[in-house]
Amino acid sequence: MTGLRVPDLVPLPVLLPLLGAALTLAFRRSPRLQRGVSIAVLAAVVAVAGVLVWQTDVGGPQVLWLGAWQEPLGISLVADRLSALMLLVSSIVTLLVLVFAIGQGRAESEEEGESETPLTIFHPTYLVLAAGVSNAFLAGDLFNLFVGFEILLFSSYVLLTVGGAAARIHAGTTYVVVSLLSSALFLVGIAAVYAATGTVNLAQLSVRIGHLSPAVALVLQLCLLTAFAIKAAIFPMSAWLPDSYPTAPAPVTAVFAGLLTKVGVYAIIRVQTLLFPDSPLQGLLMWAALLTMVVGILGAVSQSGLKRILSFTLVSHIGYMVFGIALATPAGTAGAIFYVAHHITIQTALFLITGLVERLAGTTSLDRLGGLAVASPVLATLFFVSAMNLSGIPPLSGFLAKVGLLDAGIAVGTPLAWLLVVGGIVTSLLTLYALAKVWSQAFWRTLADAPRSPTPAAGGGGGGGGDGGVAVLVEAPARTLPRTMLAATAAMTAVGLLITVVAGPLYAFTQRAAADLTSRAPYVTSVLPEEVRR
Repeated sequence: MTGLRVPDLVPLPVLLPLLGAALTLAFRRSPRLQRGVSIAVLAAVVAVAGVLVWQTDVGGPQVLWLGAWQEPLGISLVADRLSALMLLVSSIVTLLVLVFAIGQGRAESEEEGESETPLTIFHPTYLVLAAGVSNAFLAGDLFNLFVGFEILLFSSYVLLTVGGAAARIHAGTTYVVVSLLSSALFLVGIAAVYAATGTVNLAQLSVRIGHLSPAVALVLQLCLLTAFAIKAAIFPMSAWLPDSYPTAPAPVTAVFAGLLTKVGVYAIIRVQTLLFPDSPLQGLLMWAALLTMVVGILGAVSQSGLKRILSFTLVSHIGYMVFGIALATPAGTAGAIFYVAHHITIQTALFLITGLVERLAGTTSLDRLGGLAVASPVLATLFFVSAMNLSGIPPLSGFLAKVGLLDAGIAVGTPLAWLLVVGGIVTSLLTLYALAKVWSQAFWRTLADAPRSPTPAAGGGGGGGGDGGVAVLVEAPARTLPRTMLAATAAMTAVGLLITVVAGPLYAFTQRAAADLTSRAPYVTSVLPEEVRR
């Protein structure tokens, strides 16, 4: 009797959440069983992802071909260093956000008799979302990557509009239209790639695309990059994000901010390194990175609502990741991978903190907040740590990630690379300014200095979901902060700090991942038999 082979673990991050979704639907009349199944499933995915990180680092990419089709006609799931790291970080995020959502749902049910996030619907949809994210990271061909995108997008439509408020439906409509447009473009790109090469397998494409004429390869690259840029919210295709995310419930906004755009960034890293390593679009990507950083952070500085400030900083910091990708060097790619891992955790933590702010004060409008540091010192500490990390204050992981990218840009040394270095520094300073404004107005200023509303809030709900709402100045908490929600947020902040603690080994891991991506050989030889590498 043979033991379990490690490749047999590769499909589990997809299969376990789908099985969990089916079970939570079956247990829809038992919230306790739903919670238990969801937590157990996502905890198991974290464990599997941890094993895959270790195995891909010591044994190379792990490949599993599904079905009985002859290679490379079947569907392959591939875990290499990049995808395994993304799986581990994303599964930790989905688990902690789930715990936060459970705490929020129970608290709302106890206080109001009805949760803003109906848990009967939430659990199966959330697990399907986790399966879609995992499938996108593990996809070994373009069509399966498309399937992963559609699974996570379908479930995100439901999560974004859950509750049925008018503002939420409007924002969901915008999100749906933009997502369908990018998906249609992606599908056209897949059809064009297949017509030109006769395959959609990524490993086989890495060989065959080099045989195409430069003009045809450029058209294919533009089509795929445009579709992924919309999903990743890269300027000028980022206007949809600040209008869509702030209206959703806090846990939904947090997981969206942490993961959905990063799946688009992951797809760009995979396609650029594997299919188009000598891209003529390097300069275009550099300009896109610069404009995404600068325009996004200028949008954040101009906002007066915490949710919209964080949404614009999310757009802005996508630019750092594109910066590393556009450099097309091992150092730039390593910096981009490290930045993705860092940003997933910190951005999620900040949106969870925003959910606690809204629960405590009934609003996230800076004009209507004050005294939060006195009302909840723990919440203030969590925000301060995460804000400093996002801003890149040494010695936190945000600083280390930015230094890695800036060093890579300086090493390239072209005028455009230097412009990106300057843009990255300016964006970091403006991020610090925007978050310092939040700290000053919402947490630090005294009630006497804050503008008072003629109509104080009664109860401080926050059901509006946006940055407006009834004015509340926090003399005493309008609501308590449930321990489960606070613990999940603290754990998410701690994960961001843990990246700082293990930054040395983690950065070395991302450098090895970048070396594999740049050479392409480990991926291609692991996926394809020698006789079909043509």
